[in-house]
Amino acid sequence: MKINKHIFPNGLRLVHHEDTSTQMVALNIVYDVGARDEHPEHTGFAHLFEHLMFGGSVHIPDFDTPLQQAGGENNAWTNNDVTNYYLTLPKSNVEIGFWLESDRMLELAFSEQSLEVQRAVVMEEFKQRCLNLPYGDVGHLLRPLAYQVHPYRWPTIGKELSHIAHATLEEVKQFFFRFYAPNNAVLAVTGNISWEEVLRLTEKWFAPIPRREVPVRQLPQEPVQTAERRQTVERKVPLDALFMAYHMGSRTDADYYACDILSDILSNGRSSRLVSRLVQERKLFSSLDAYISGTRDAGLLQISGKPSAGISLEQAEAAVRRELEELVRQPIGEQELEKVKNKFESTQIFGNINYLNVATNLAWFELTGQAEDIDREVDNYRAVTAEQLHRVARQTFREENGVVLYYRSC
Repeated sequence: MKINKHIFPNGLRLVHHEDTSTQMVALNIVYDVGARDEHPEHTGFAHLFEHLMFGGSVHIPDFDTPLQQAGGENNAWTNNDVTNYYLTLPKSNVEIGFWLESDRMLELAFSEQSLEVQRAVVMEEFKQRCLNLPYGDVGHLLRPLAYQVHPYRWPTIGKELSHIAHATLEEVKQFFFRFYAPNNAVLAVTGNISWEEVLRLTEKWFAPIPRREVPVRQLPQEPVQTAERRQTVERKVPLDALFMAYHMGSRTDADYYACDILSDILSNGRSSRLVSRLVQERKLFSSLDAYISGTRDAGLLQISGKPSAGISLEQAEAAVRRELEELVRQPIGEQELEKVKNKFESTQIFGNINYLNVATNLAWFELTGQAEDIDREVDNYRAVTAEQLHRVARQTFREENGVVLYYRSC
């Protein structure tokens, strides 16, 4: 993939890939701020900003209307590590995208009214997703069970509803000017636009934005867990649910790809071990999944499932543990490993056909390393051996390295 890059004097990193097969252009901006950057008593701010950024900026009172009139669309998402904004629009109207994104990077239209509107939206989302949705509080239970000092111990939406309810306009402004800065962001532009045009428009709209004092991140590191942690809760939900999590390395850890492959061996597709054996054959679970958090600091390999009628949580957990013990005892066969690698490679290739996916991925890889890493992902997975997987399984699936949450129906 041909990638062009430039760093502006204000610190903004620009990456670009031209795709003439489409008449559209995508702008993706990732800010290096997520829920892990919040104060423990003021959580949910990163997610609140995802909403505030659409409430108008210093020179543009309404973000959505001019974009929609230009034939564009936009959205955003936040996680514990980053906040990501993207828009797409026809190449003939591409400058509107640069105008919109640069103005809200410069400064938002801060007001008590805007804060009140977006705070109400976020609080309603908290209630719907975490308080009223079945199993909605799992993140609030499992995270502090797994993390005791690291800020991954609260979910992106916030630890408590009161933290958003009591957010002041001054606190919101301070958060913006600490983290929403050109020197804390990556702009990726893809689609039917030349490198020369991208440079010109970025220079015109983003280069004048001043560099800001972004605090150096100093997060407490989670100590090694030495004993299993367990919790049982009762809720008014349709079915019991089992949640298990094991500590693993960060996104840049040498064994990251091995952990991802282990999760795929367990539950990626109908022929994966947990699905084929415990869902389809033995019918112990109605649904069962395994996945990794993929976080920039040390993350989790998680397993979640709902036991079938008549199967206790104890029986369900024992069945899962037998499958994990097999991974610990017996190395994975080359054919099974190759199948998982092939599936990842095809997913990666098809995913990067879409110009918007490429913009999102380029921004992420440039933020965490180099944009060129996008072309190395398949090789990184291909390099994982059966011996490495066996070692990582023994290291990961230790009882003292895990947490278990029983979510009982009452």
